[in-house]
Amino acid sequence: MPVYEYLCDDCGPFKDLRPMAECDDPQRCPHCETLAPRVILTAPNFFCMPAEKRKAHAVNERSTHAPQTLAQYKASHGPGCGCCSTGKKKPARHMTRTKSGAKSFPTARPWMISH
Repeated sequence: MPVYEYLCDDCGPFKDLRPMAECDDPQRCPHCETLAPRVILTAPNFFCMPAEKRKAHAVNERSTHAPQTLAQYKASHGPGCGCCSTGKKKPARHMTRTKSGAKSFPTARPWMISH
């Protein structure tokens, strides 16, 4: 059950654990027993989470009902974006050959043996 906030005119704000079906019903104040309406005084926990997680939620929520248009995609992925093709050729990797003719890529993964 979630915790809801209520505001008593005489005693001030208080919180109470209530079923979701009763979320909009007024609750009795624990001090003076008068009915107090539900209010939202603090931000939901969603806004307190890290920015990366909040962004992931926003992306997932947006993609569930409306995928990005090409213009929106291009706006978020400018020229030189590392996650998608930009149409430019990749620079050739530095390659050397040994006396026996075996290829070697010294800048890539020196622990791997070339075929």
